[in-house]
Amino acid sequence: MPSHLPWSVRRLPDAGGRVFLVTGGNAGIGYFTAEQLSATGAAVVLGSRRPDRAEGALASISARVPGASVRAVRLDLADLPSLEAAVRSLETDRLDAVVLNAGAALDDPRRRETGDGHELMFGTNHLGHFALTHWLMPLLSAAPDARVVTVGSFAAKSERLDLDDPQSRHDYRAKRAYGRSKLAQMCFGIELERRLRGAGSTVTSVVVHPGGALDSLTPSRPPVHVRTVGARLSAAPAGVLVQGKDAGAWPSVRAVLDPGVGGGELWGPRVFGLRGEPRREAVWSQLADPSVAARLWRTSRDLTGVDPGVLS
Repeated sequence: MPSHLPWSVRRLPDAGGRVFLVTGGNAGIGYFTAEQLSATGAAVVLGSRRPDRAEGALASISARVPGASVRAVRLDLADLPSLEAAVRSLETDRLDAVVLNAGAALDDPRRRETGDGHELMFGTNHLGHFALTHWLMPLLSAAPDARVVTVGSFAAKSERLDLDDPQSRHDYRAKRAYGRSKLAQMCFGIELERRLRGAGSTVTSVVVHPGGALDSLTPSRPPVHVRTVGARLSAAPAGVLVQGKDAGAWPSVRAVLDPGVGGGELWGPRVFGLRGEPRREAVWSQLADPSVAARLWRTSRDLTGVDPGVLS
């Protein structure tokens, strides 16, 4: 892409020869991130807990992007002991970017746990990505300028971490636990950049969020997503403030591809942080306290047994 042209989500640069991993790439924002990255000529790997859903996503991308180089690996972020083997299954000698997108969201008022005994949303959204990044770091370090792109949520903006009870064992509320799990994930992305710079790594870490992204405003991609006429019509007024998940993928895609995006930055939609093309925004205050981030890091390291900031 010529340097004098402004960045546009509709005019993505060529990324042939590069390898990208998108966690949760079989649905929602992760699917559209993978579809858009596939159109650049890159080799894209979908990390998915459900092989059947991954197959549907692969078929959809292949139908829309002629010649797409896309495949899937089984990746269950709620199963920490499985992640090392999942990384080996990538069968690549380097990774140019990983988009840490997958996430569990529950409305169930009952607190649930992973097989490892962690609260399900904190364990999947944060601890799973924390551990996965550790196992991916040798592949990321083997690429010339690799990026870790952490996908947070606008829902995290109204939350604060409770590091005395990070797994919501007391006074569990599903919506709050989700927001805190995404806030933890975003804090991780900012702190990872500090530690990578301290270690002299060539890998950079960027944090993004999709703004307001609704299924009802998302274009159909059968069998991944089918939007009915009724859903489209009923959601039309909301389109003034929010957007579909295809547009929700734009900050992630820019963070992967744009050489002007820097480590430690936060990117989200241009219009009130809810919709529109991606732009850099000020790092939220609850992400900016290094003492909180360091404590979260120690807690995460103790719970997972790994440390993605220690480079071998």
